[in-house]
Amino acid sequence: MPKVTFIEHSGKEHVVDAAAGLSVMEAAVKNLVPGIDADCGGACACATCHVYVDPAFGAKIPEKSDMEQTMLDFANEVTADSRLSCQIKITPELDGLVVRLPASQH
Repeated sequence: MPKVTFIEHSGKEHVVDAAAGLSVMEAAVKNLVPGIDADCGGACACATCHVYVDPAFGAKIPEKSDMEQTMLDFANEVTADSRLSCQIKITPELDGLVVRLPASQH
């Protein structure tokens, strides 16, 4: 089962097992990772699951959709590595994925 490491802004790490097919957001919620609120339940209608994807994994995930980019336009502290974790599906190739959480999500 792929592992995903969530790193809070404080540096605290949460390594979770994430079943293929789940979204990164679902893996966070199921494992009670703080800072991933997922207010819209994964419908890409908010930005409360905003994460920074480690650049080593950037090419392994699909490009942002127009809807995801629109939601990120309303998020705080957006960078080139910003993604909505609800839009990233876990695959075996993402084993070891590292995502960081913005300071505003704690």
